Amino acid sequence: MREGVGMHYDLLIKGGEVLDPAAGYDGRLDVAVSRGRIAAVDAGIPEESAFRVVDARGSLVLPGLVDFHTHTFHGFSFWGVDPDPIATRTGVTTWNDAGTPGALTIEGFRRHIVDEAAVKVTTYINIANIGLVGENFETANLEYCDVGLLRRAVDRHRDLVLGVKVRIGTPTVGDTGVESLRRAIQAGEECELPVMVHIAMGPPSIDEVLDLLRPGDICTHSFTGLTMKIVDDDGRLRESARRALDRGVLLDIGHGTGSFAFATAEALLAEGVQPDTISTDMHQQSVYGPMFDLPTTMTKFLALGMSLPDVVRASTSRPAELLGLAGEVGSLRPGARADIGLFTLLEGEFPLYDIAGETRVARTLLRNTLTILGGRELPRREPDPRAYWTEPTWPEAQLIFTEKQQRLHDLGHTPDAMAAGVEHGQVVPA
Repeated sequence: MREGVGMHYDLLIKGGEVLDPAAGYDGRLDVAVSRGRIAAVDAGIPEESAFRVVDARGSLVLPGLVDFHTHTFHGFSFWGVDPDPIATRTGVTTWNDAGTPGALTIEGFRRHIVDEAAVKVTTYINIANIGLVGENFETANLEYCDVGLLRRAVDRHRDLVLGVKVRIGTPTVGDTGVESLRRAIQAGEECELPVMVHIAMGPPSIDEVLDLLRPGDICTHSFTGLTMKIVDDDGRLRESARRALDRGVLLDIGHGTGSFAFATAEALLAEGVQPDTISTDMHQQSVYGPMFDLPTTMTKFLALGMSLPDVVRASTSRPAELLGLAGEVGSLRPGARADIGLFTLLEGEFPLYDIAGETRVARTLLRNTLTILGGRELPRREPDPRAYWTEPTWPEAQLIFTEKQQRLHDLGHTPDAMAAGVEHGQVVPA
């Protein structure tokens, strides 16, 4: 980096491979920033035109990543993580919380999370007014699923609440079936908001759930291998899923610790079904594997054969569009917020795990090297310690938290990776 005086731009990112499918950028370009906004994207912008210059040669320059499914209500819920330290190491600059706050906790969520975080945080509000304070069962008591109370909460927080969330499956719903989904859809209609539905283990059946969804509603955990999966046992797209897709229901990944299976992903991609959004379901457990972070989740889809532009689109501009933030985040178009991620594509052999411990080997690994938020370069921070109530409990046979896997991940995703001997073109040492 260099410094100067009398410059036109505040920051210039020089010589990187810029990829922004929404804006049509794909090639070696410079990105200029002024007053926290993208000012120009072009080749050959002079270094002398900026106060500070970041040398991005050899780096992939992307819009700041937009994670459509996260849990950020840290300190107030079972699931929540602090987004800021994770953002500094992953390039995720916009975080959409998928239903951690409910109508009774949305005020605290705004005050203690949204207003305090450096990154941009939005939310889908849970149909259960208690939200996800605990681990489970929030919709088993339908008294919590108060549409009128949710509507009043949304009216007070229209700028923050961008959708309605409901978790459907066993044991979350108890013996209430799809009634909480019906109430979530009623709330979505009254508030003119989309509904995001979580699927996992049935009952209810996946057919019951998908047949209720409207155009623009989102099925998250859509590449799950659990009993509510959207493919049949032969790997073919279920008819209910085909009908849902035909009428405009959207598919979100929401990887998490229980919601992504390579076999399902391969079956769907073979049928030409790609996710609308690639997201993490970032929470207190998934951050320790096998999800780890959004760049790792993106890497899995590169390994499965999706193109880099399609993976970037599903992690930047498409979720921004669904959140009503197109033009503000998820793109490097002039005028957008100067949220930018610098990445390298390491080459080698990188074992990747799904939630059942199934393995696929990636030939490239996407690694964040710098996160820029509103034109400011963020120093890397270590994530918070694991919450005391979420000690690992998975069977050792699942191999998700083995010393070897953690070492591979750490080598590939820390700024010390090169010093540890992981160099471009080499296989990561096992």
